[in-house]
Amino acid sequence: MIEMDIQAVLEHLPQRYPFLMVDRVRELEPGKRIVAIKNVSANEPHFAGHFPGRPIMPGVLILEAMAQAAGLLVFRTEGTKPRADAVYYYVGIDNARFKKPVVPGDVLELEVEMERFMRGIGKFKCVARVGAETVAEATILCAMKPKD
Repeated sequence: MIEMDIQAVLEHLPQRYPFLMVDRVRELEPGKRIVAIKNVSANEPHFAGHFPGRPIMPGVLILEAMAQAAGLLVFRTEGTKPRADAVYYYVGIDNARFKKPVVPGDVLELEVEMERFMRGIGKFKCVARVGAETVAEATILCAMKPKD
């Protein structure tokens, strides 16, 4: 079982603050699954406007955190790192469900299972939890494309 601290995460993801959505990896089984952590802080810039007086982490950022965890799983599975000549995209989001708001102070646990990965396109089953409670789930498809 592989664990990753923030330095290892930064080596394996192209995103940076304020868009980095993974703080560490608790478990990683190459080719199978990853459990990553996002510490949700009141200092994050989206909370100023979403929503004043009742900050809630936007669902699209929960999906982004899932995709970043999936990226870590792929890079570690393939023994590679992000390429400067490539861009990483969503190509699909299916069955996204948001069951409970995520708020500052929560620890968002992201569990991602690799369903398949072929020719640069991956399909991942994703669940986000706070404690034992599922707060969101989705199936995402991501792809790597060369930069134009």
